[in-house]
Amino acid sequence: MASPPPALSLQIATAVHHRIHTVTVRMDSVGWVVSGTKHLVTPAGGHRYPSGQVFVLPRAAQWEVVNDPAPHGRYVARLLCFAPELVEQFHCRFGQFAALAPVQGCAGLPADATFEGSYMRAVSALEDGASSQALREHRALEVLLLLAEAGIVFAPPGELGWAERVRRLVGPSPQADWSVERIAGAFGTSASTLRRRLAQEGETVGQCLRDVRLETGLMLLQSSPLQVSEIAARCGYESHSRFSAAFRERFGFPPSQLRP
Repeated sequence: MASPPPALSLQIATAVHHRIHTVTVRMDSVGWVVSGTKHLVTPAGGHRYPSGQVFVLPRAAQWEVVNDPAPHGRYVARLLCFAPELVEQFHCRFGQFAALAPVQGCAGLPADATFEGSYMRAVSALEDGASSQALREHRALEVLLLLAEAGIVFAPPGELGWAERVRRLVGPSPQADWSVERIAGAFGTSASTLRRRLAQEGETVGQCLRDVRLETGLMLLQSSPLQVSEIAARCGYESHSRFSAAFRERFGFPPSQLRP
C-alpha cells in the first residue's frame, strides 16, 4: 500500500468575490496569496492578507472566509496542507523549537524570495508523481522549518480523535457508499462502538460524511473547472439539486456562484 502524502498541494482560483460561512480547518495549512485578497473574519474582528502575503492556519481553527479578486480581477492562492504525521515528525526532528508557542487562530508573514523558493520546491515535489516519499517529506519539512525560524509552529498533533479518523478514511473516496458498518469494519470495531465513540466527541457518522463531501465540493469548485453536476457526483450526491441545497445551507451561497 502506498504511503499517504506528507502534505497536499492545492491552488484556489476564482474571479468571483465570495464569502464562506464557518470554514473549519482540518489540516495545519500554509497559504500564499498570489493575487487578490483573503479576509479571515470573526465577530471580534478580522485579518487581511493581500497578494504577496502568507497566511498560516492551524487545524481546528474556524473562520468566515472572504476571497476577493480585487484589485486585479482574480483571486489566486496556493495552499499546502500538512498531514499530522509530518507535523509530528517535525517536532521529533527539530526539538529546538519546543519552547515556541503554537500558532492560535492564524498568523501571517510576507512571501519573500526565501519563502517562495522553499514553498515552490515543496509544491514541485508534491505534484510530481515521480518524486519519492522521502523527497516529498524533506521539501514539506523545509517549509515547516522556515516557518519555525520565523517564530511560527503548529502544535504537536497528539492522538487523532474518532471523528478525524472517520474523515481521513472517507476523504479519498467521498462518493463511495459509506455505511456505518463499513466504516466501523475498517477500524476493526462494531457499529455501536463507533457510534458511541463519536457521540463522546459530539459527532455522528452522518455529520462526518456530510463535512467531507461538502468540503470536498468546495475545494473542487475553487480549484477545478468541473461542472457543478460532476462535482456533486464526485462528492457522493446523486442529485445536483440536493448537493446545491446542502452546500448553500453549509457555506452560505450556492455552488453555481463560483461558476459564472
